[in-house]
Amino acid sequence: MRSAIVCKFGGSSVADASQIEKIRKIVSDDPDRRVVVVSAPGRVHDGEEKVTDHLLNIASRGEHFLEQRKDIQAAESREAVLGKFRTIVRDLGIDGTAHLAALEKDLDSQLEGDERIAFLASRGEHYNAKIIADYFEKSGMKAQARLPEEIGFLVGGGFVDAKVLEEAYERIAALDLSESIAVVPGFYGVTRDGEIAVFSRGGSDLTGGEMAYAIDADTYENWTDVSGVLESDPGIIPEARAIPRLTFKEIRLLSSKGFNVFHLDAMLNCRKRKIPIQIRNTNRPSDPGTRILNERVPEEGVVGIARLDNVAYIYLEKDSLSEELGFTAGLLGLFRDMGINTYHYPTDKDDIAVLVDQDDLKGSINDLRRSIENQLCPDFMDVVYNLTILTPVGLGLKRNSYPIVDALNVLSEHHIPIEMIDQSPSQICFHIGVSQTVADDALGLLYRKLIAGA
Repeated sequence: MRSAIVCKFGGSSVADASQIEKIRKIVSDDPDRRVVVVSAPGRVHDGEEKVTDHLLNIASRGEHFLEQRKDIQAAESREAVLGKFRTIVRDLGIDGTAHLAALEKDLDSQLEGDERIAFLASRGEHYNAKIIADYFEKSGMKAQARLPEEIGFLVGGGFVDAKVLEEAYERIAALDLSESIAVVPGFYGVTRDGEIAVFSRGGSDLTGGEMAYAIDADTYENWTDVSGVLESDPGIIPEARAIPRLTFKEIRLLSSKGFNVFHLDAMLNCRKRKIPIQIRNTNRPSDPGTRILNERVPEEGVVGIARLDNVAYIYLEKDSLSEELGFTAGLLGLFRDMGINTYHYPTDKDDIAVLVDQDDLKGSINDLRRSIENQLCPDFMDVVYNLTILTPVGLGLKRNSYPIVDALNVLSEHHIPIEMIDQSPSQICFHIGVSQTVADDALGLLYRKLIAGA
């Protein structure tokens, strides 16, 4: 098969006709870009609701926005979705009469339950792919909408938590991409019974990664509205730059602590086949972005610092805790039984701390404390709230303790109290917990010392 690049364009990249024209130019600039995965149209203006949220509001008959305390009725969402696509069709100058009529019919679906939610939620990607393929054709590019229901993108699992089936890869691999560009809607697949099922939100990234894996693409390009993975939060560190290269391990560590660049599951199969992922900016296509690889040569100690706010930790002391068989498993089981996700849990001989999102403790901390005290009988228990976890990440940290020493020294010099510190078993990241009230200052100090070299 000829070389092939899979490109995925997020909601901001396909939000309106001007953005769609940008992606047309990007795709036409490289003949190897043979698969284009598209999201539903994103926001154009601040305060505008996303098309997918309007679709979920229609599916829930108004409950979706009501739960967010927004006064938007299902009928208003219906008109917003139709209006969005009418505007895109008009501004692109294509004949969208058939697409708009079919969309209107789909919005009146009488399906119920999760099947209804999945079907309606997928309509943004479904019709955007059809419209974009038509626009490519109008512009002189050979293109065709290749829908999951037509190409055998088979999924199992539930209607709103779909998982790709192994046989889907064989069907996708058989696609002939030599004659035309395949424009594929992201976010959904089809069951063996032909029903629509969707991935979790952000699932268009997953569609792109799975398409890249299935055809063994040379590169998976993920086009968004940022020029790659930045060294830190640009809202706090305006001078933060795009990181040129990261390994899959590094990006997963950064993403688990606040770097929300794209759907993590989209990386898994690309990593298996060593397919590079390139994060690019639709609005600045000449920027090189960030390349994610299986392996790279570490040229620096720290490549990025992730930040996770709104953290609490539950601290327990008990004599010889580490020698009590099953203590840690029993403790974590209590969190699991109450539906509380845990980040990690540094331990010592007589104590353990469990880090959680403190919002998960609302309405349950009293019952959790009661269960821990009754079942595990700690000598002491405390809950510390309003923490921020700062996580420097980089392959160059392995067997290199100097950045940790530098981090502790610079925070000490500026009188920043440290609530906790822990190094990961992989040795390529470490975690420093500080109060949220000093988190901005701490992040700035760590960035300047560990990355900028000031």
